[in-house]
Amino acid sequence: MILNTENNKPIYVQIAEWLETEILSESFKPDEKIYSQYQLAEIFNINPATAAKGLNILADEKILYKKRGLGMFVTTDAKEMIMTKRKNETLKQMVEDLVSEATRLSVAEEELISMITTVIREGEGQS
Repeated sequence: MILNTENNKPIYVQIAEWLETEILSESFKPDEKIYSQYQLAEIFNINPATAAKGLNILADEKILYKKRGLGMFVTTDAKEMIMTKRKNETLKQMVEDLVSEATRLSVAEEELISMITTVIREGEGQS
């Protein structure tokens, strides 16, 4: 992953989202140690304090937990927590944006649903 410095999202938020994606893809499993702030700083060529802020976001959300002197670890239900969060926040916002754009373009509900269904079916064919 390459951090997007042109993005409106702060780098530490991008780090947290990248780690969430790694957990979702099971690159990190429950109770497994995750990268340290110094490893993340080296990987992404950023300040360790910035990396620490990304890790702390996930610790505050109980996706990661600290073991004193050992580092940060993935909580048992981290994957489910991330999925729920992304459905309730990210996906919901994307749907709201899609519906707003469809409304501006005078796309009827049935047509929008048909477009979504087509995309889903095309995606299933690629699996």
